[in-house]
Amino acid sequence: MPRFESPKFMKRAGGAYTEPTPIESDKASIARVYSYYLGGKDHFEIDRDMANYAESVVPGVTDLALGNRAFVQRATRYLAAERGIEQFLDIGSGLPTDGNVHEIAHESVPDAHVAYVDNDPIVLAHGRALLENNRTTLVLQNDLTRPEEVLTEAERLGLLDLQRPVAVMLGGILHHLSDAEDPGGIARRLRDAVVSGSCLAVSHFCEPDSAQFPDEADRARRLQAAFQERLKAGLWRTAERIQSYFGDWNLVEPGLVPLNRWRPLPPDAKSLGSYTMPPRNAKLIVGGVAVKP
Repeated sequence: MPRFESPKFMKRAGGAYTEPTPIESDKASIARVYSYYLGGKDHFEIDRDMANYAESVVPGVTDLALGNRAFVQRATRYLAAERGIEQFLDIGSGLPTDGNVHEIAHESVPDAHVAYVDNDPIVLAHGRALLENNRTTLVLQNDLTRPEEVLTEAERLGLLDLQRPVAVMLGGILHHLSDAEDPGGIARRLRDAVVSGSCLAVSHFCEPDSAQFPDEADRARRLQAAFQERLKAGLWRTAERIQSYFGDWNLVEPGLVPLNRWRPLPPDAKSLGSYTMPPRNAKLIVGGVAVKP
């Protein structure tokens, strides 16, 4: 497949970018809470309070963040190395950490194009600094609830070519949309906008079957209450509901499964993505990757 030219955009502030909105430090941010769980340093006291409160309600919330990060890394490596995907759209990317999507993708596709999207202005600020000299990767300040706008902007800047396959990464983001925000409809609109051969990776908080797994189901209920109380976001949905976000696309093996079971690396592997969640919360988050026929 012929590669396309690097995008014609400026990397420094004041170029093609929109100036970031003021950072809100008086309420917890999903991106900053996630950064705290991953061991990052870009967070405020209110974010740490939220993270520690959830951890006190159900010990092991950090497991979910680390497990999600490892899944995204393994999925990215699979998509680049095994499926040859050269374009990635990572929505709800969060703050930069080691093992970002562009770093994993570039292991096997050195000139893969990656568009990161997040609605937190601090993500944009840090992303600019991190990617100043990177000619194939860009951070956009936008929102998952405006998928057409996200795609149009990424294409306008020359980063994505929507006539060629794209990997859409929705790692740990759809569960922060309410039912009223229609996560299923948003996933469908993204699926409809890309061509055959494109891929969709989703990880999502999962509500275990209470008859089969009563303890895990109770943990999910308590965590959801904590997230809703402090973040006003975070919903644990059933596996059936989550699978519907893939529509009629073909799920690759092993399907939609707890994250530990999605193409795990050997226990002694040292590569990014090798983290394994402890059993206590392993059923509370699932993930999968699908291909558009």
